[in-house]
Amino acid sequence: MNFLVVRLGALGDVVHAVPAVAALRVAFPTARIDWLVEAKHRAIVDLVTVVDRAVILERPNIAGWTAAVRAMRQVAYDVAIDLQGLMKSAVLARASGARRVVGFSIWHLREKTARPFYSDAHEAEGGHVIAKNLRLLHAVGVQDDTVRFPLADVRSTALDELRSRVNGRFALINAGAAWPNKRWPPRAFGELAAFIRDACGLTPVVLWGPGEESLAGEVVATSSGSAIVAPRTTVNDIVALAREADLVVSGDTGPLHIATAVGTPTVSIFGPTDPDRNGPFDPRDLTVSRHDGCGCHYDRTCHQDSWCLADVTVAEVCAAVQRRLANG
Repeated sequence: MNFLVVRLGALGDVVHAVPAVAALRVAFPTARIDWLVEAKHRAIVDLVTVVDRAVILERPNIAGWTAAVRAMRQVAYDVAIDLQGLMKSAVLARASGARRVVGFSIWHLREKTARPFYSDAHEAEGGHVIAKNLRLLHAVGVQDDTVRFPLADVRSTALDELRSRVNGRFALINAGAAWPNKRWPPRAFGELAAFIRDACGLTPVVLWGPGEESLAGEVVATSSGSAIVAPRTTVNDIVALAREADLVVSGDTGPLHIATAVGTPTVSIFGPTDPDRNGPFDPRDLTVSRHDGCGCHYDRTCHQDSWCLADVTVAEVCAAVQRRLANG
């Protein structure tokens, strides 16, 4: 059997697709499993030890699509599984030439126009997105609800640099997010950092991604000298740093989901997105959520008079941090 998994992005969604790919490998240990992913998210797929080949969509244009289709057609796929549910992911799955193209039913697609490109559509909605992805595998006879994250060990120069600056245990703080609507204020993160150092005995280390260095600097500047800025990081570095950290505090974004994948304790802050669907799956992890009262569900920016995350207090998140660390 030759399988193609299609999950193009984003980083957190790619992480959430890993358990389905792992379950596919357990059920078909000798099968070929390839993964079609956008170039900017290939680094995490390259770490998934059960994947035979990452097929890269280098650019979202005709040339990029043509090259990806040419690469996919090098293999005669028996099944393509679209875990994204968008028009573009469904078209690419069909263009792979696979004999069967499996996707979610029309009622559970993000874009209904994807449905005509599937030869098999299956009900898989409800609960966490990881469980939804695993249920889609019922279409190929796989009924496995075990959550596995087979991610390779990585070397990290960022971790080496951090260890030269930090003696002892540390916590990661991630204040950034691609959606402005998901970002708790940096000043609040700064106050939280002071609590993590003074009350929990951990050095707060502030992660930052492209365009977020000034945001990380603001967290440090408002932390009463508690926090330090992390070195520049790649996805591999974030995996390594998360594995070494005692705690990760973040909004709903990639580093949070990497931390849960490697088993690091987390406290997360949710507003427009639903933590029951997108949040950490470990019941010991804690989420401070305003999703129920948010008027901008799954919108990148807030369009209400009162922003839901402004209602999240530092004391509330500090209490969650204490409880999560106490739970081991």
